[in-house]
Amino acid sequence: MADRVRPAGARRAYLALLRGQARAQASYRISFAVDLVGCLAAVVFDVLSVLVLFRVTRTLGGFGVREAMVMVGLSSFSFATADLTVGNIERIRQYVRTGLLDAVLVRPLGVLPQLLLMDLPLRKVSRSLFGLAVLVVALVRAQVQWTPGRVLLVLVAPLAGVVFFGSIFVASATVAFWWIDSGELGNALTYGGRDFTAYPVTVYGGWFRAVFAYGMGFAFVAYHPALALLGRADPLGLPGWVSWAAPGVAVLAAVAAATFWRTAVRHYQSAG
Repeated sequence: MADRVRPAGARRAYLALLRGQARAQASYRISFAVDLVGCLAAVVFDVLSVLVLFRVTRTLGGFGVREAMVMVGLSSFSFATADLTVGNIERIRQYVRTGLLDAVLVRPLGVLPQLLLMDLPLRKVSRSLFGLAVLVVALVRAQVQWTPGRVLLVLVAPLAGVVFFGSIFVASATVAFWWIDSGELGNALTYGGRDFTAYPVTVYGGWFRAVFAYGMGFAFVAYHPALALLGRADPLGLPGWVSWAAPGVAVLAAVAAATFWRTAVRHYQSAG
C-alpha cells in the first residue's frame, strides 16, 4: 500500500472528490431532481406505514401515535443520514469482484474515505431532511418537557443513531472481503434494522427482541432515546439510565466496525 499523504493534503484530496461528485450529479438537473423526489417517496411511505397502523388501533406496543412518531423521526433521520454518507459502501462487493479495490489500495489516501466518496449519493439528502422534519414535528406534537439534559440528548441521539447505522453498513459490507455474495445478509441488517427501529421494541417479543433490540443494539437508535425525551419509564422494566446510553452504544458499534474493517483490509490478498 502506498505511503499516506499528510493530513492537510488528504483533506484537500477528499474535498476535491466531494466537489467532483457534487458537480457531476448536479450537471444533470432534471435527472437529479427526479432522483431527489424518488428517494423522498421511499421514506414517506415508511412513515405512512406506521401511521396507517394507528387507523386501526389507538396504541402500538403501549405507545400512542405522538410518542411512536418520535421514534419514527429518530429512526428515519438516523438511517437516511447514514445511508447518505456511508450507504454506498455496499458497493464493496463489486469493487472486490472487479479488482477496483486494488487500485484504491495503492493510492496514498484512506481506503474507506475513498470508497465513500467515489459515488456519494447526494440525491438521498432529501430523505435525511424529511426524517429531520418528521422528528421536529413529532417532538413539538409530543409536548416534550424540555430540560438541559433532554436538549443535549435531542442533539446527540440522532447523531448517535447515524453513527450506529453507519457502523452496521460498514460491518455488514466488510463481510464481502470473504463472501462476495453477502448482499442479502447486509440488507437484512441495514434495511431490516431500519424497519425494526421504526416501531417500539415492545411490539416484539421473545428471542427476537432480545437479539435485535439488545444483542445488536437497535433499541438504542430510537426507542430508548424516545423514552428519555418523553419522560416515560421503560415498560420492559429496565432502569432509567439505559435510555441515555445511546451515545455509548454508538461508540462501541463504531469501534467494532472499524476493527472489523481494518482486519479485513490487512488480510485482503487482491482480486488477482
